[in-house]
Order: sequence, then C-alpha cells, then structure tokens
Amino acid sequence: MKKILISACLTGENVKYNGGNNLVQLPFKEEELVVVCPETLGGLPVPRPPCEMIKDGIFSKDGNEFTKEFLQGAKKTVDLAKENNIKFALMKERSPSCGVCKVYDGTFSNNLIDGKGKTTQLLEDSGVKCFSEFQIDLLEKALKNNNT
Repeated sequence: MKKILISACLTGENVKYNGGNNLVQLPFKEEELVVVCPETLGGLPVPRPPCEMIKDGIFSKDGNEFTKEFLQGAKKTVDLAKENNIKFALMKERSPSCGVCKVYDGTFSNNLIDGKGKTTQLLEDSGVKCFSEFQIDLLEKALKNNNT
C-alpha cells in the first residue's frame, strides 16, 4: 500500500501556531497516511508565534528568527518520508513550512506570493511530489497513475 505524507493540521491535529487545526475531508484511509507537523518536529511549541518567510529566513512578527527550527523539522520530515518510501505528500498551503504554491510575503499583512515552504522545498528536492489541500483531486490522479 502506498503511503501519503500529510500535514498534521489537515487531519485535525491542533498543531497550528495558534493551537488550532485546518481539518479537511480526506478521501484516504488512515493507514495510508503518515501524519507530520514539521514545525513541532523542529522543536517549536503549540501555540507559537506566527512566522513568515523573509528572504531565506523564517521570522516571527516580533522579529525573532526561527529558521533553524523550521529547517530541523523539514529535515526530519524528509527522513520520515524516506523511511516510509513516500512519493507523495499533502501539505498545508500558505505555511512557511508546508506551502506548496503560495506563502505569506513576510509582511504579516495576509499578502500571498508564489513560493514554497521550507519542508515542501526539501521534500520536492528529495523526489517527493507535493500537493496542497486545494489539490486533493490532483493527488488522487497522481496516485492512480502511479499504481499502474
């Protein structure tokens, strides 16, 4: 059975920066999922300050840098994907960790720009194809095509 890496917040786990989640309806069985929150894997607490990418770094609104923690979580997530022979991931769009197509622009004003989160970038660099919660249909097609 093929496993799918998934952002924990999408499964209803309360791991978002504010202690909440981003639960979505999933067409996948629980045993198919490898659930991960790169930010908590990197040692960040829940709740934690909201962070955005500014150039190559990740900073909170008050200017504290969290790049090291985000990269540590990203590397642990890639290791988990390799251990489980994962080829596909479902990630949380807009996140500085998990954004697939869009991330916030670093101004903390809800402006989005084209870009990838740190974890998504490392996953894709390692050969994992990433999809956002807005692309579940594309992920399902990719899974079907990969099974043939």
